Amino acid sequence: MKRTALAITLGLSVLTMVGCSNKVSYGDATEVETVDVGFGSTDLQTVAQQMTDDLLTFPAVVAITAKERPVVYVERIKNKTSEHIDTESITDSISTKLLRSGKFRFVDMARVDSVRQQLEFQNSGGMVDPATAVSFGKQIGAQYMLYGNLSSIVKDNGKQKDVYYKFTMRLMDLQTGILEWADETEIRKVEERSKFGL
Repeated sequence: MKRTALAITLGLSVLTMVGCSNKVSYGDATEVETVDVGFGSTDLQTVAQQMTDDLLTFPAVVAITAKERPVVYVERIKNKTSEHIDTESITDSISTKLLRSGKFRFVDMARVDSVRQQLEFQNSGGMVDPATAVSFGKQIGAQYMLYGNLSSIVKDNGKQKDVYYKFTMRLMDLQTGILEWADETEIRKVEERSKFGL
């Protein structure tokens, strides 16, 4: 009796495992993603591309970058939506595209503590040859700050869910406080809910 019960349990476990196996495959990272109305990879790519293109072609920015590569500090995008969105990914995509354009240089404020630790190690640890140690006070300050917000409006009546996203960015001259560039892009996503069985 115990052996029969054990065999049945084992058989059911095997059937459950076979019936619940998932298939994993690679997809195209640039393919339009419409799993749901939440902020997704397509939205991130769209926002980053539109903002970068507009910034690089805006007349005032073209004039600023004509003779030099200004140093920019990118502040993390503020998430004003009700979703958990990794806004650092948006910031990373935009700053990477701008850096690759050859028009800007960036300071990475997220690594300030790590840089400070390394400089302290080089200058006070006694383990690094003073002739090769990087000195304190030699870093270049940012001339401009790039920052922005991501906000959303969600409407849901049970049959349809409508999500509107607005992404805004600005480039500020840190010395004067003047905004040299600003732009916004909008995304609207609609989910139609079908009734069960129809």
